[in-house]
Amino acid sequence: MTTGLHQHNLSRRAALTAAGTLGALGLAVAAAAGSSAAPGAKAPKPALAFRPDGGFKVVQFNDTQDDEQTDRRTIELMDKTLDAEKPDFVVINGDVINGGCDSELEVKQALNHVVQPMERRQIPWAVTFGNHDEDSVARTGMTEARMLQFLQTYDFNMNGDSTPGLTGTSNSLLLVQSAKSKAPAFGLWLMDTGRYAPDAISGQDFEGYPDWDWVRMDQVTWYRNLSIATEQKYGKKVPSLMWGHIALHEHRNMWFASLDSRTDADHARALTKHNIIGERNEDECPGPINSGLFNAFLERGDVLGYFVGHDHVNTYVGNYYGVQLGYSPGTGFGAYGLAGAERNRLRGARVFELDENHQGIYKETRLVFAKDLGIDLMANDQPIVPQPLDPRQL
Repeated sequence: MTTGLHQHNLSRRAALTAAGTLGALGLAVAAAAGSSAAPGAKAPKPALAFRPDGGFKVVQFNDTQDDEQTDRRTIELMDKTLDAEKPDFVVINGDVINGGCDSELEVKQALNHVVQPMERRQIPWAVTFGNHDEDSVARTGMTEARMLQFLQTYDFNMNGDSTPGLTGTSNSLLLVQSAKSKAPAFGLWLMDTGRYAPDAISGQDFEGYPDWDWVRMDQVTWYRNLSIATEQKYGKKVPSLMWGHIALHEHRNMWFASLDSRTDADHARALTKHNIIGERNEDECPGPINSGLFNAFLERGDVLGYFVGHDHVNTYVGNYYGVQLGYSPGTGFGAYGLAGAERNRLRGARVFELDENHQGIYKETRLVFAKDLGIDLMANDQPIVPQPLDPRQL
């Protein structure tokens, strides 16, 4: 692209219709599908397209996580990243806002601040939901379902409708059409990883365990069956990436190349074994239950990488038995970061390069940091005055 604006001839509603073909899946899908998709699993049509040169770029922002007085540097980081990278698609991967809003209007203002960088540039975008997005619901009434309705009023939003009966909000598969044919060349999966673990299961609480949520089995089944249906419809497995907010247990296993031992020697072995690059400044925070999602990746063989946020000061990526597992650092300057004066050193985004002319299409991933874009990294808060909404969003 030679300009900062990306022109797309796809209306938001058309995109939602394409993504919304997921709606027939739901809990009616059988848990075991063998080599055939369960009844009702309908593969969507492509909603995005590779550029004529065969390229397609995705930017992941994570944990923008602020209230209606969004830190101005969060928006500056998004603006400068988009201008430098000129992506074809953007995902804000969970914890889009925090629990600091006190009214429906404030939630809408907080969301509006972090989607406007894409809207102004006419770049298709979508969100996944994280554990903090509903933290203010008791005061604001803004559930994830209502937030989704609000976000879908924007011209370039690509979030599909939620599937009735399926755990999570707006689990979606977006297919990217080949530049060489009408068939999809790549898939972008968006998974809602939930919020918090229940208080107890079978009378047992989760004291001593991490208390975040996990991808539920019906979602794993949904992915598996839709993956099979997509292969059957298009005559091939469609290579894909998936984004979800909360890390898998396999992220931590990969860092130490171990289930039980977590020593420096274990990590030294893992660096080579799993080709790990990046920093780990806090423990991974998965839910208490291993969802089995990674096992489904191994069986299906189409998801080439699963990328998360949630743990703001982790930036690493590695290859865990053929699937990349990685983090994007926190984008939002209003959320927690490193300690002390280093608080904002790792604010950034992750970039994904796809190329139909490259073997496997998925070419590389890399990080963009605020510190390299001339953005103020002072360990303070720099809130803005809430910006007005378009009348249709009120």
